[in-house]
Amino acid sequence: MHTPPLPLTRDLVLIGGGHTHALVLRKWGMNPLPGARVTVINPGPTAPYSGMLPGYVAGHYERWELDIDLVKLARFAGARVILGAVEGIDTDTRMVHVAGRPPVAFDVASVNVGITSDMPAMPGFAEFAVPAKPLGPFAARWAEYLNGTGAASVAVIGGGVAGVELVMAMAHALRERGRKAQVTLIDIATALAATGAKAAATIRQSLDALGVELIEQAGISRVAEDHIALEDGRQIPATFVTGAAGARPYDWIKQTGLELESGFIRVNPYLQSSDPTIFAAGDCAHLSENPRPKAGVYAVREAPILLNNLRAALGSGRMRGYVPQKDYLKLISLGGKSALAERLGTSFSGPVMWKWKNHIDQKFMNKFRDLPEMPAPPLPRNHAAGVREALGGKPMCGGCGAKVGRDALRSALNTLPAPERSDITPLPGDDAALVQTGGMRQVISSDHLRSFTNDPVLMTKIAAVHALGDIWAMGAKPQVATATVILPRMLPELQQRTMAEIMTTADEIMRHAGAGIVGGHSSMGDETTIGFTVTGLTDADPITLSGGRPGDVLVLTKPLGSGVLMAAEMAGQANGAWVAKALSLMAQPQGEASQILSDAHAMTDVTGFGLVGHLQGMCEASACGAVIDLDAVPVMDGALELAESGIRSTIFNDNRAIAPELPTGNKADLLFDPQTAGGLLAAVSADQADIICQELREAGYPAVTIGKLTETPGLSLQI
Repeated sequence: MHTPPLPLTRDLVLIGGGHTHALVLRKWGMNPLPGARVTVINPGPTAPYSGMLPGYVAGHYERWELDIDLVKLARFAGARVILGAVEGIDTDTRMVHVAGRPPVAFDVASVNVGITSDMPAMPGFAEFAVPAKPLGPFAARWAEYLNGTGAASVAVIGGGVAGVELVMAMAHALRERGRKAQVTLIDIATALAATGAKAAATIRQSLDALGVELIEQAGISRVAEDHIALEDGRQIPATFVTGAAGARPYDWIKQTGLELESGFIRVNPYLQSSDPTIFAAGDCAHLSENPRPKAGVYAVREAPILLNNLRAALGSGRMRGYVPQKDYLKLISLGGKSALAERLGTSFSGPVMWKWKNHIDQKFMNKFRDLPEMPAPPLPRNHAAGVREALGGKPMCGGCGAKVGRDALRSALNTLPAPERSDITPLPGDDAALVQTGGMRQVISSDHLRSFTNDPVLMTKIAAVHALGDIWAMGAKPQVATATVILPRMLPELQQRTMAEIMTTADEIMRHAGAGIVGGHSSMGDETTIGFTVTGLTDADPITLSGGRPGDVLVLTKPLGSGVLMAAEMAGQANGAWVAKALSLMAQPQGEASQILSDAHAMTDVTGFGLVGHLQGMCEASACGAVIDLDAVPVMDGALELAESGIRSTIFNDNRAIAPELPTGNKADLLFDPQTAGGLLAAVSADQADIICQELREAGYPAVTIGKLTETPGLSLQI
């Protein structure tokens, strides 16, 4: 008897990928709460660890070492990750509003978004300076400046611990590069006011040793292109200006209706806000009964309490109170590989303290770099022969990586008799037909995808673009669509939430393509599957696989690699930034590309059978061969690295058997990689290829020419 997964009954939404939520996700992955569906919302695929920022600026760390990979962490936790900026929380409807997508419903929510900066409001700052947060833009600007030549002039605004660490790191990095530099730290009051007298004296000595000029009790009137103008009339030379002052909560928090303290969310000892279903932690929260400074140590130590109380709010266990420590160990970088440690007025400094700080930081980050490998459920002791081999050693892929092989599909279709209706014309290939009704030419196709992301909105976008691919590949304009949706078992309320997200998104994509959704069918099963049947209209005969001519140039509108990237992501082996970019490419509609390619002699979309499989179908239908320029074939970020490491999609071996004569290994293997919502592959006249590619690139498609059709049958590679 089949035992289905337990139904989903509650939605937990984590707003922000801060340190507390990162630790909650890690612990959740090791002990999930059955019935709870977890969502994490963050602007990007990574969350930076600010404790290592000074070390990066000084040159002690690589950029990647600072990032917590939220995509990989969410996969480990079984959570969906939504990459977007939160615009607000509606506490009445229990909805989180995220830019560019339908609202996200919750039963229990938690906020861990950190703080932002007032710096951009300073006159001239937005034009001529860069805040220290968010890390991405700052890191890119600093790397570019540091790699420059000639004399440097750097200024940091804000003399707290963060500003002091930053300015010393910059001074050290410039000195290591041998660049003459004027480095200045400016504070409107007294610098280092939050540290003890002994520690402050040591830090001031370090500033002096690094040649940093400290200017205190100085207001700033404006930031200019090459200097900072002070209110007393002085001008401080500065061609790189950053700021680590003016920390404040995000503006959208003010609109939530929650009780606030100076804009921060007031929480009780259970980390609950004034709405008991909404929690908050880290710098965005104010501990109403035990106020504490904004420091990462509190965010980290709140994690186990928050996890316990979120589970309790979802119906499992009892609440526990959080009692923050009165003081904490401050470890302050001093530019080089030296640091100062201070607690309760006592401080020590030197290289040993830096080694200690580095050990603590690396230990924290290793929690997310080395996620525990959770064992697969064991096979029953007694099972039929072949079960272990059929399961394989990795999770089954989603998307087109889960499709049945081409030979199995063709064998089944070839046994069917030809249609008896005179108004139906099967088209070359196996997934579309031409229907003529009342003089109208209508094409029809159908496709569905097994989910490879837990976000139904993103999955719907990709499934809709994927299903529309056949219509666009025939040069037709989408007309009408019906949806087929399978959802995992869940309560009716969660069904309504999920179907609303799916159908709202599907309607948006189809309307943008020119089609209308007229209905659909749904059922419940073990996992999410989304598909569409789509029709399209064309004034002329549709573009098929059979019109290619020797000498035609092959144009590809999207890079390859989605299969290997999704296979790696499901196994927790893909970089989150690679995955985010791949998903964005998969969700890119091909309607405008289809119009630009309307004069193509032959066209197909590259999907489950890989580039080679679909190109061979074109060659067979057009009675010609093809040469592929392997160097010219574009691949997605990370795809080549993963292919070289041996990552393969489930259907790879079936695709590889399509053309066993072609070389294998490294980039060549990506020619057999199954693509989900892949690009259009078109055979166009040689004299038009460059013009068409230029038009496609201007329209936002990364199109290139990858080879040509030949008179000699078969496929070959130009390497």
